[in-house]
Amino acid sequence: MTATDSHLRTALHLAAAGVPVLPLRVGKVPFGNCRRCADNVCGGRPNMKTAGPCACPGPCHGWAAATTDPDVIESGVWRRAWMRATAVAYHPGGAGLTVVDLDNADAVTWARKNLPATQTVPTTRGEHWVYLGSMRSVNAVRPGVDIKSTMSYARWLGPGTGTMTALPEAVRTLAVKEPAPVQSAPQAITVPAQAGSGECRHRTPAYLERGIAMAEQRITEARSMVHTTVYRTFLAVLSGHGRCGCLTEVHVARLFAAAQAKGESLRHCTDAWTNARTALGM
Repeated sequence: MTATDSHLRTALHLAAAGVPVLPLRVGKVPFGNCRRCADNVCGGRPNMKTAGPCACPGPCHGWAAATTDPDVIESGVWRRAWMRATAVAYHPGGAGLTVVDLDNADAVTWARKNLPATQTVPTTRGEHWVYLGSMRSVNAVRPGVDIKSTMSYARWLGPGTGTMTALPEAVRTLAVKEPAPVQSAPQAITVPAQAGSGECRHRTPAYLERGIAMAEQRITEARSMVHTTVYRTFLAVLSGHGRCGCLTEVHVARLFAAAQAKGESLRHCTDAWTNARTALGM
């Protein structure tokens, strides 16, 4: 049996069990998007919840290409990908699973002391601990520890050993990071209220809190075009609350933390905030 046949057979076996699969190329990474899907100009695949479905028959869009459809897995364009594939990957969140990726011996030792036992799969440098239940994926929750579940992929390295247990609160808690210090964030906005506007209505705590909470929710629920969503949300917050002096560093830090949790860097957050202020003439 060739490597291609082995990968394809494994993929079909997993798909039949309800585990979405995709091929990995050299470097243990997904195949790049085809030309018509480059930079997601196609709108992305339906399960990425982007604006517009992608009809591309190939394994494009990284983790979002994962499928359980045998007709897709065995199609001509996928077969060509399997011929170049070096491994099989799967989408843990799509199968209702969470993988705690322990990248070294120290991380494994920590897990054995702090996490409930579950199905364990040996890796090149450490172990995958697989739990039943899905959550958001987060990298580097602690040294040598990544969480792979929704919107992520993991290499298939075999069924492992042990009995899979329910996703514990201890793992979910790992994903709740303390907000990063907003060291280079803009200072608290102290632009005085416009002349004749009277008492600032935003000083009603509930009004301002609702606005910030809605902004955090909008950023958190973004499924695509995250940077654009962050900028537009910052613009909306500044438009509604930025000219009265009510926004403080605490409010700005909350917005930055929500954006950073979606993968935005501190520099991107700062640039988006600055650009939004400039657009509003602040």
